[in-house]
Amino acid sequence: MVDFRIKKLDIFQSYFSGTVEFRLNEYKTNIQNERRGKDLKLPFKIEQKNEKTRVRVTGPGGLFIEDYLPYKGESEWLEIDSNIITYFLADHQDELDTIEITYE
Repeated sequence: MVDFRIKKLDIFQSYFSGTVEFRLNEYKTNIQNERRGKDLKLPFKIEQKNEKTRVRVTGPGGLFIEDYLPYKGESEWLEIDSNIITYFLADHQDELDTIEITYE
């Protein structure tokens, strides 16, 4: 499992952009709808056996949303394309503090 701490997340017209931290490294992030299909790209390579990867965004008090996304490889940013996550963020943007990526 990989845990990114959300440092900043700003809403724009139809997407979220911000920064996350993992092991003292800071990365940019982009979270948007599935206009191009469900998609997950990480700022580093992972080895996984399953096609789908669980992406869970959490906050204090048990608040969370999750979706299963296909891992599409490495990118400079943490990129999440998911309708479920994007729409939930629109209502709970300031209440969430962690993005968990679980893969096997």
